Amino acid sequence: MSASYAYLGPEGTFTEVALRTLPEAATRELVPYVSVQSALDAVRDGEAEAAFVPIENSVEGGITTTLDELVAGRPLVIYREVLLPITFALLARPGTSLAGIKTVTAHPAAQPQVRNWLKTHLPHVRWESAASNADGARLVQEGRYDAAFAGEFAAARYGLEALESGIHDAENAQTRFVLVGRPARPAAPSGADKTSVVLWQRDDHPGGLRDLLGEFAGRGINLMLLQSRPTGAGIGNYCFCVDAEGHITDRRMAEALMGLKRICLQVRFLGSYPRADVGAQAPRPPLAGTSDEEFAAAADWVARCQDGRF
Repeated sequence: MSASYAYLGPEGTFTEVALRTLPEAATRELVPYVSVQSALDAVRDGEAEAAFVPIENSVEGGITTTLDELVAGRPLVIYREVLLPITFALLARPGTSLAGIKTVTAHPAAQPQVRNWLKTHLPHVRWESAASNADGARLVQEGRYDAAFAGEFAAARYGLEALESGIHDAENAQTRFVLVGRPARPAAPSGADKTSVVLWQRDDHPGGLRDLLGEFAGRGINLMLLQSRPTGAGIGNYCFCVDAEGHITDRRMAEALMGLKRICLQVRFLGSYPRADVGAQAPRPPLAGTSDEEFAAAADWVARCQDGRF
């Protein structure tokens, strides 16, 4: 398998900037791909060791393209995550004025993050989506659009100028990126981990979602993301993407996953990996009765009862 990392390109994306924060990126060839799907397929087909793609932002939530690929595509698992603060610059060809902009472009995930700025400063422009923010900058360079929202760092790469910088509707906006590879044994727990799964109900019934969430709640596991995605089987048919605090080797997480496997039509494991937000939010201690030691003691008590050793 190639010692390369695929990422959502072209060069100059926020994805590339976030990828280069990983120490291991310095020892890999970084190869841009035109879409999230093509980057992930490069891993599935053995063209790349791993792929680095956006999966969530703090303004709009999950990046549906990435979630749907992980839900429905050939199995892949998450090994690392990175959080990157996001602010945009409005990039245009030299000599362009703000008043002369009639069309703008960027990745669809960027639009909710600059919507209010656009309404205030460029209320009459036409928005067109691009495959990535950097691809939008490339299209501006080629004359397809008047301006693009992208990272200011992309201006020099595409021969553009930043007409405005520091653009964001929400303070402290962040995008979460993940390093995704082929299925293998998860890394050892770091002490501050996250486990991602996809859950399919057996049938639609009152309290169905409560039953799924109860497997986590009853074991003191905090959920960090819960997002429904359509299965494609018809209106009202959804699966649930879940991020939960903890590692699959934790007793409480392992038992929760076993419980879900019993009651769900299907469970897809997407990985256990170190959390990227530990500096800002320390992992919470286990609730009373949910530590590994307490699970082990309870299992030992049941075994002694079964043996008549009360």
